[in-house]
Amino acid sequence: MEEKYYNKTIEEVERDLNTNSMTGLKTEEIEARQAKVGYNEIQSIEKKKIIVKFFEQFKDFMIIILIISAVVSAIVGAYNGEGFTDTIIILIVVIINAVIGVIQEERAEKSLEALQKLSSHTAKVVRNGKQYILPARELVPGDLVIIETGDYIPADLRIVEAINLKTQESALTGESLPVEKMIDKVDKRDVELGDRVNLAYSSTLVTYGRGAGIVIATGMKTEVGKIAQMINDTEKEETPLQKKLNGLGKILGITALAICVIIFALGLIYGKKPLDMFMIAVSLAVAAIPEGLATVSTIVLAFGVQRMVKKNAIVKHLPAVETLGSTTVICTDKTGTLTQNKMTVKKIFVNRRLENINKYIGKDEKETLSGVLVNDELRKLTYISMLCNDTKIDAQGKLTGDPTETALIDMGFSIGYDPSKYGQYPRVGEIPFDSERKLMTIISQRSNKFYIDTKGGVDEILEKCDRYIENGEIKPLTEEIKNEIKTINEQMAKEALRVLAMAYETIDHIPNKDELAGLENELIYVGMVGMIDPPREEVKDSIIKCKNAGIKTVMITGDHKTTAVAIAKELGIFEEGDIAITGSDLLKMSDEELIKNVRNIKVYARVSPEHKVRIVKAWQSYGEIVAMTGDGVNDAPALKTANIGCAMGKVGTDVAKEAADVILTDDNFSTIVSAVEEGRRIYDNILKVIQFLLSSNIGEIVVMLLAIVFAPLISTKFNIDIKLIQIFVVVQLLWINLVTDSLPALGLSVDPAEKNIMKRNPLRTKGIFTKGMIWRIIYQGITIGSITLIAFILGLSISDIEAQGLINQNSHLSGMTLESVKVEVGQTMAFIVLGFSELVHIFNVRSNKESIFKSIFKNNMWLIFAEIITAALMLSVIMIPEIRKIFELVMLPQSLYLECILLIFTPVLIVEVMKLFKINASKDE
Repeated sequence: MEEKYYNKTIEEVERDLNTNSMTGLKTEEIEARQAKVGYNEIQSIEKKKIIVKFFEQFKDFMIIILIISAVVSAIVGAYNGEGFTDTIIILIVVIINAVIGVIQEERAEKSLEALQKLSSHTAKVVRNGKQYILPARELVPGDLVIIETGDYIPADLRIVEAINLKTQESALTGESLPVEKMIDKVDKRDVELGDRVNLAYSSTLVTYGRGAGIVIATGMKTEVGKIAQMINDTEKEETPLQKKLNGLGKILGITALAICVIIFALGLIYGKKPLDMFMIAVSLAVAAIPEGLATVSTIVLAFGVQRMVKKNAIVKHLPAVETLGSTTVICTDKTGTLTQNKMTVKKIFVNRRLENINKYIGKDEKETLSGVLVNDELRKLTYISMLCNDTKIDAQGKLTGDPTETALIDMGFSIGYDPSKYGQYPRVGEIPFDSERKLMTIISQRSNKFYIDTKGGVDEILEKCDRYIENGEIKPLTEEIKNEIKTINEQMAKEALRVLAMAYETIDHIPNKDELAGLENELIYVGMVGMIDPPREEVKDSIIKCKNAGIKTVMITGDHKTTAVAIAKELGIFEEGDIAITGSDLLKMSDEELIKNVRNIKVYARVSPEHKVRIVKAWQSYGEIVAMTGDGVNDAPALKTANIGCAMGKVGTDVAKEAADVILTDDNFSTIVSAVEEGRRIYDNILKVIQFLLSSNIGEIVVMLLAIVFAPLISTKFNIDIKLIQIFVVVQLLWINLVTDSLPALGLSVDPAEKNIMKRNPLRTKGIFTKGMIWRIIYQGITIGSITLIAFILGLSISDIEAQGLINQNSHLSGMTLESVKVEVGQTMAFIVLGFSELVHIFNVRSNKESIFKSIFKNNMWLIFAEIITAALMLSVIMIPEIRKIFELVMLPQSLYLECILLIFTPVLIVEVMKLFKINASKDE
């Protein structure tokens, strides 16, 4: 650090940074500091400039070959005096292809940057005396930050409050054990990072306790920022889908090159010019390889992920989208995810009586807690509920905190506890809530006594108590009384109430650190409160949707078994024949027993977060794709183990969010289901794009191969010199590949979901190329290639009179032989049929089962827009004389246009027949 803040007292730090350790910065200071120091973020590697990205598009092997072809063509054209038309067109195609590549890359990067901002950490900040939750990047030096268990430290801090505060700093210091923090200054001058115990470092983790700190460094000035400064390079990781598609591209490339060699060799055998055959072979190779497939897939994923953001799901990693669509099991927490996370106390149990809380609401002041005729046990229960509580209350009386704890505060206020007195008994010590202990304890001073107030699960509280209070008398807590309390607990749980118990004890001094560990023993039991968190209205429909989609839903909760089962039954998760077990039941099970029974267990109650890992692995042993929700520090292993980890965005800790693949900004189960549905839609669309591009490219390979193989027969049939038999010239093939592989594919990628998308079983990540997919690509490619060859042959079949008429009508044809004109007519028909049949074919792939006459009217204006632009580009080449001449095309006789139209729509007819007889998708089942 430039300033050795660990050597300074809190007062000195406040003075140096012109801040206050109680109220934070003032508004006028914040903007000025933001402008001076910038955002609190680690600077990423400098983005490549657009010009660099542009030239990187030319790294592709086939593009390099194409450029070499253009150069060779230019040299030969100059030598023979034939001009540079082919060279110019090839270079234009190459440049347009590069521009499209840059645009796609830019859009994908911007999409990913937007997602990174959305999934970035937040911080609890006090400014002007009020607490806010802000993006961590907005912190400035002098800000007062509140930290607690599970939080990542958002910037380098000088600790000003520490209550049992410990942080994990192994990433910076190498020290494996958490470091206990203090507020006093460190007297030594030169102290190593790990010994600066009054500082907390950016990106480290709060593992225990809570506290507050003043920001002393942000961004690149933090200790982790200094490390980042030393990192010079980083590798960009590809998604699994990109790797698969790149692998596919290599296989297809090798196959295409082999076919090109065959075509080149046959052309030479037939006496064609080596340069012409070389150009054709290269153009075919470029057309055959879908080099943009991986880029398109990234854009599809990125756009789909942005759609998910609007549905309250932030997907942190693109590969997670692929897995989401294959989810077969959702293991979900109950509170806040299946329910409204809006707890309300309904019943209380004090003095061995179970009463409705409404009995005490709205009574005269003398009958409430502030009156003289107050029920002393109810007062104790309420005090413990409100003091052993981390809820924050702002100036307007708004409560912020855990829903269970805010419900307890609401209860106290509703039965007469004076809000102005809340917080009048400051804590002098505490043992924070721990998911293993299921207890929280605070020590506060009232008059001359120090009270130990503990709240937690009923069973856990009873284990810590040896006495109970009834009507002002403290009595031994016998087994009979314990069983009575447990019976009442069961009764409340059957009503789907969440039950918390309260206990206390008094001591005569503030306990030291050694004494804290033993405080939660020999307590006095006071009573219980029962609260309910009603199910979310939309969740029941989502559970039904999951069942229809072949997705199993499992509830995992820390609540009592009876409560959990009651909610699960109401939502439709738990049905006749299903099993519910507790955490203790789970501990008794071996892994083999759990695997044997896991399919029938629908509710896990009173479980610890570490149990979740076993549950996930048991499901995964059957090949299931598991999504798991979580919010706590201890949920991180399960979130990592699950195929899809879903962290809660509202109540989730930073650790949980870091470990997760998806963050639910509304903590709602229905959002998970929506994300799964969106994942299926995205994956479906990627498959559609793959099917469209590969079947079209195979069609181009097929027609070129067939044309060269059958050249001798065609030559003999139409009495045309075999040297003239060439179905496409270079620029024609490149143009078709350029216009049909770009915009239409992107338009197809945003197709809406099919109606039955959540009424079919999950895909189970069985790979892209199922037997059905391979079958469709091959037969549809052969169909496109075959009709294109037929179009070429039909063009050759025009009469000599028609050919002569074309020479008379087109000045650029003058001097050409009738044979050459017929070949140009054939090429024009093949050009029209291949280009437009691919545009029509895109509607075939929108559904492998549904008729085109239904799917064509799906709401996808982007696809319609892309089709119109592409068709206009194709028509401009055919209709505008100057462009038509460059592409060596002719204006066809009117009699041939009907034949073109019939051939263009032939793939539709064939695919419709396949759909009708359910041949098209049968191999996917």
